[in-house]
Amino acid sequence: MVTAGVFLIIRCSPIFEYIPNILLIIALIGSLTSFFASIIGLFQNDLKKIIAYSTCSQLGYMIFACGASAYQLSLFHLINHAFFKALLFLGSGIIIHGLNNEQDLRKMGGLIKLFPYTYTSMLIGSLALGGFPFLSAFYSKDLILEVILYKSHNIFDNNYDYYYY
Repeated sequence: MVTAGVFLIIRCSPIFEYIPNILLIIALIGSLTSFFASIIGLFQNDLKKIIAYSTCSQLGYMIFACGASAYQLSLFHLINHAFFKALLFLGSGIIIHGLNNEQDLRKMGGLIKLFPYTYTSMLIGSLALGGFPFLSAFYSKDLILEVILYKSHNIFDNNYDYYYY
């Protein structure tokens, strides 16, 4: 449900391509959302809030990709995000239920002994969220960054060609 806005931006992409400066505004909103949500998530102690803020950060990343006209990559990252975030939410549900509804990270520890399979799946989901190589999110995030780098070089090369003469 939270990714419906990203999907709407992707579906309305033909309209956005003809509106001047709207892609710059979309990219700015996406980058700011990604940055601030990840910073806020760093200082949370509730397991569900950390996962929710990381979702918000990933949504900002997808919207940033839309601002760079990389709609296919945004959808690719949206699908990847759905799988690794489902893995994280299901694992956190198991941990919260197994610890008698405890969500505070400061009261958790030694979970590998209590929940070895859940620990492993949460580790894989966390590595995917961080963009660890050879996991799905690595490819989608890398392609988005590559497109943004390419577009930024093209913007500067096209606007400032007279500096090279």
